[in-house]
Amino acid sequence: MTRKKRRMWILLLCAIGLGSATALTLTAFQDNLVFFRSPSDIMTGEQRPTPDRAFRLGGLVEAGSVQRDPTVAGQRPVVHFRVTDGANVIPVTYQGVLPDLFREGQGVVTLGKLGVDGVFRASEVLARHDETYMPPEVADALKRAGHWQPDQGPAPAPAIWNTLDPRTQQPTMPGRTGS
Repeated sequence: MTRKKRRMWILLLCAIGLGSATALTLTAFQDNLVFFRSPSDIMTGEQRPTPDRAFRLGGLVEAGSVQRDPTVAGQRPVVHFRVTDGANVIPVTYQGVLPDLFREGQGVVTLGKLGVDGVFRASEVLARHDETYMPPEVADALKRAGHWQPDQGPAPAPAIWNTLDPRTQQPTMPGRTGS
């Protein structure tokens, strides 16, 4: 075998090895990628994930939606709440201890899977960390839902827009009912 042929074989084997390593890496990444979706993304059906696919659901904890189940000794507490982006709502169930900053009307990002029954089963809940922080994904969801236009000022406080009357889709004023 000449030197030229031997170099060609070496280059061919290196190319095959590099291609195989790239394919294995991309396959591993695809299994571990976690995408962010808002309730509107899921409800429109365009980005509705399969029940076996984990993703991040973000929005605000709907006012008046947090329900805590009584805990049985030795088990982690179960919490039910709803995540909204103002236009749509997704029910969430989480078993575990919630972050200290978790409360109604505040930004939250949850990691988990959407069941066939439409309930999101969270394995992790992340809450915002101060009065002004809003996860970028939540801010984008608010913009898409039409609740915030950046050129018209800062993001609305959750206490203002998170009280949408579902019948009229109009914000209720604090101290008034939505009827």
